[in-house]
Amino acid sequence: MQHICQLCGTVHSKWSGQCDGCGEWNSLAEERLEQTPKGLNVNAKSKAIAFTALDSTLAPLQRVSCGIGELDRVLGGGLVPGSAILIGGDPGIGKSTLLLQMVAKLGAQGVQSAYISGEESIGQLQMRGQRLGLPTTNVQVATANSVGDIIAGMEKANGPRVAIIDSIQTMYVDGIDSAPGTVTQVRSSSNELIKLAKRRGMAVILVGHVTKDGQIAGPRVMEHMVDTVLYFEGDRGHPYRILRAVKNRFGATDEIGVFHMTQNGLETVDNPSALFLNQRGEAVSGSVVFAGLEGSRPILTEIQALVAPTPQANPRRAVVGWDSQRLAMVLAVLETRCGVKFYDKEVYLNVAGGLRISEPAADLAVAAALLSAVFDAPIASDTVIFGEIGLSAEVRPVGRSDLRLKEAHKLGFKLAVGALEKPAPMAIRPITQVQELVAFIGKNEYQDSRLA
Repeated sequence: MQHICQLCGTVHSKWSGQCDGCGEWNSLAEERLEQTPKGLNVNAKSKAIAFTALDSTLAPLQRVSCGIGELDRVLGGGLVPGSAILIGGDPGIGKSTLLLQMVAKLGAQGVQSAYISGEESIGQLQMRGQRLGLPTTNVQVATANSVGDIIAGMEKANGPRVAIIDSIQTMYVDGIDSAPGTVTQVRSSSNELIKLAKRRGMAVILVGHVTKDGQIAGPRVMEHMVDTVLYFEGDRGHPYRILRAVKNRFGATDEIGVFHMTQNGLETVDNPSALFLNQRGEAVSGSVVFAGLEGSRPILTEIQALVAPTPQANPRRAVVGWDSQRLAMVLAVLETRCGVKFYDKEVYLNVAGGLRISEPAADLAVAAALLSAVFDAPIASDTVIFGEIGLSAEVRPVGRSDLRLKEAHKLGFKLAVGALEKPAPMAIRPITQVQELVAFIGKNEYQDSRLA
């Protein structure tokens, strides 16, 4: 017997309270030792593999459109035959709803698909389909937990071309003396289903649970085994959902899909910029519009900052939707290079709409929101800001500025602020140093007294 961490998969010879690999407490579970061969012998039964030249002419794989534009965008154009896809997300975020809508769209296109659930009964799946008003043509549903039974059901000549397994943590492989959801069962179940996908040329989508840290539960090797890893993100307080690819062998890994959760299921959002800015009113201090880029898609979103005085020795720094370490760097640059005090103030930063921004192009917009809040100086509502800030307070240009400016101009913005050069479809305010941003936003008498 061996003890395996259920979070990171580290193997221990004996039980201990804390995992040596990830440091988590009470995460070890006893599992039967897997028998591995000590060595391989090449004999008469061994079959030599066949090699194919890389430049040989083969029939190209035809992608299968999911019927959902945003999902096709994230996948790189649709489902690739023989691919394995892993999708994770918080409970109740809408994973099962999205996939049930997908198989219904595929069925309406004449693509035979199957939805296998290890958590819901057939009656519950039918009830959800009726509630969402989904077409049921060419869609087969089943309830099963045995991987062997699932494979036997799909090995038929007229088997489905697309299969959904919801979820991989509920599946088990016969012959392995471990409970479903353990590292050994998840790894073995994933391996068998991936081999089925490659052998039959069908697309298999695995739904994975996530841990409290937001990572897909189970062994990390599972993410290496599949072709594509998707994360479904969103705040339950907002109706918007973001589908993000973190690994994709057949497409880009920086594309996102935007959905709107309604009572009829998930609806695609063709213009996310207008959606994220539709509740923005008059200009107020601490509010800035940032022109971001997610993959090939420009997205405009609102960044909000609130700066409040505090008697505490360690002021609070709260961030939602952005990197807290990046915020600390921007605050340090503003204090050290520009003389703007934040050490005696609490700072709250929020990306409106539940979107999470990861690109450094948001540095200048965050700095502008902080300065607007601390100076109580509203920025005009028709102004868009973007740019990267260096530690010496220089503002650096960012990639694909033309796409960002074109999207902002289309939505009616009149002025762009950042390290920009003409020509541009709108008026620009070139800024090469953060001190210029302070002068642009701040009060002159405050700036002169602080920098004298």
